[in-house]
Amino acid sequence: MTTTLAFPTLLETFFTDRLLRQKRASPHTIASYRDTFSLLLRFTQQRLGKAPSALTLDDLDAPCISAFLDDLEHTRGTSARSRNVRLAAIHSFFQYAALRAPSHGGLIQRVLAIPSKRYDRTPIDFLTGAEIDILLAVPDQHTWAGRRDRTLMLVAVQTGLRVSELTGLCWQDVIFGTGAHVSCEGKGRKTRCTPLRKDAITALRAWQRERKSLPQDPVFPSARGRRLSRDGVAYLLAKHLGAARQQCPSLAGKRVSPHVLRHSAAMALLHSGVDSAVIAMWLGHESMDTIQMYLHASLELKQQALDKTTPVHGSPGRYQPDDNLLAFLKGL
Repeated sequence: MTTTLAFPTLLETFFTDRLLRQKRASPHTIASYRDTFSLLLRFTQQRLGKAPSALTLDDLDAPCISAFLDDLEHTRGTSARSRNVRLAAIHSFFQYAALRAPSHGGLIQRVLAIPSKRYDRTPIDFLTGAEIDILLAVPDQHTWAGRRDRTLMLVAVQTGLRVSELTGLCWQDVIFGTGAHVSCEGKGRKTRCTPLRKDAITALRAWQRERKSLPQDPVFPSARGRRLSRDGVAYLLAKHLGAARQQCPSLAGKRVSPHVLRHSAAMALLHSGVDSAVIAMWLGHESMDTIQMYLHASLELKQQALDKTTPVHGSPGRYQPDDNLLAFLKGL
């Protein structure tokens, strides 16, 4: 196999054959991988002075990939976690290339040996019940946008849907009546159903009567009737947070993104005594390990565990051997 054909051909077939046909990757995965290689191609063009169509696998060796990752961090300010996401996309491509370009096995092996970067894990942010109540009270219910925004935030903090799942929700996915719930397709193309509380049902019914929409219409449309974008959700949340912070000082010190609403739903379930396995199914997590971050973030649960412990008798912090042990030691 010639090196001139290796990279352009492999990159094309990686997207069209590997990701789309074989793995049926989600649009979000495709977009993430596309962005990674767009950044990589721009970097190599500046570094090597080669057009992307002229690159070969020999150009993309381990030093080049490492330099690209360092550039992401130092020039673009990419976090270590996002750096690892980019590296995972590159590793996935080179794993595919290993089967298609065995003549470059050594180069591919060195790229695959580039490790992920460790990073500090900080406790997740979430909203308390009082903070959620204040946030939901902020949108102006006399306006169309205010009623939409309150309903969206209420559904988000009650169901824990991801932003993509919220914006992709259609009226045919909302089931009222006995066992009211919303149905969505999450990560890994897994469909799950999430029950609705009475307050969310009431808000959604009122919003549906106002909208008079078709089953395939989005539940939370933009002003033009299209699906809200991820940036649109972030914008409306930031707008209402500005007003809520004036009424609730504790919100001023929190960085609240749309994903924090999902964290808040998980923490509410956890504090209500719901089993971790149920929460994992509720949120559509791939692994039970993900739930551990909510346990680490909850000081309330840690305090409850501390309250259940029995105090040690005697002076705290001092080891006091019993008489039998002292007698044994003296006999040595």
